[in-house]
Amino acid sequence: MKKTLLPILALAASINSAMAIDDNTVEVTFSGSTATVEIASNISSYITNNSSGSHVKLVQSESFAGNSTGQIIYVLTGSSTDGEFYLEGSYKCEVDLNGLTLSNPSGPAINIQNGKRIDVSVKKGTTNTLSDGANEDYNGCFHCKGHTEFKGKGTLNIVGNSKHAIYSKEYVEVKNCTINITSAVKDGIHCKEYFLMESGTINISGIQDDGIQVEQDTNSTVTSQTTGHEDENSGNFYLEDGTLTIAVYDYGGYHVKADGSLIYGGGTYNYTTTATGINNIQASEANTEVFDLNGRRVNATQAKGLHIVRQAGKAIKIIVR
Repeated sequence: MKKTLLPILALAASINSAMAIDDNTVEVTFSGSTATVEIASNISSYITNNSSGSHVKLVQSESFAGNSTGQIIYVLTGSSTDGEFYLEGSYKCEVDLNGLTLSNPSGPAINIQNGKRIDVSVKKGTTNTLSDGANEDYNGCFHCKGHTEFKGKGTLNIVGNSKHAIYSKEYVEVKNCTINITSAVKDGIHCKEYFLMESGTINISGIQDDGIQVEQDTNSTVTSQTTGHEDENSGNFYLEDGTLTIAVYDYGGYHVKADGSLIYGGGTYNYTTTATGINNIQASEANTEVFDLNGRRVNATQAKGLHIVRQAGKAIKIIVR
């Protein structure tokens, strides 16, 4: 009996160890009308779970800011046609999209009420899809109160049935991942402070307002471009690398609308109509040229009205405001 029992006990210990959640991790698995929330033991005292069915609502304690173990990682996976992920807190964190299909008919699919830096990691090899429903209290299918940094090598598909597809109350940065916005009642991406695309692919179509709109935050000090974009509130749009494709149809919106400047440092931009709105054109590459409709080259910083911008062998018409 003892010889049989020991291997069984050893196997049970192995299974329990394999199922253990990594420190600083919260795993959320959606399944139809339910969702399972598993919280690592080392942070369980810092997370309040107010979830109901597939509507997950987590509150991260402010006291975690003094914890030396690092940021909390929220891993989202599974599928629900009537669910949401709501997160409230006051400390930097990471949200991993790891094969998530989530639709909320009564508000944002992802609603992050955290005014700090939020890393959104779209995990490699996964496809993630979000859609929302009408709710006047929020501005996006993906709604974030803080600064939003999208990264990873996976794919994120978003449908904005209420307002914007992606809304960030502070800056938005994109690196490596693929973001497909297939429709939005308002803007594809709407953010404040600045927008920076470092790499990756963004495809925006089916929108009823602007492709990307960048506002200055009127509650903060307005700045020009800063070193490393630290504390920047310029309203600037930056394309450094990657591929950006925006299709604007007959709703009168702009491809890119910015309170600051549109700054190209590289990458590929594919704008398929003539309705791009910018306050000021800047180019960080010497081969960018701006012409009026008579083919005469003009100073980019002084251009107003409809012009042609040529960069890296491509030419687009834009409206400079």
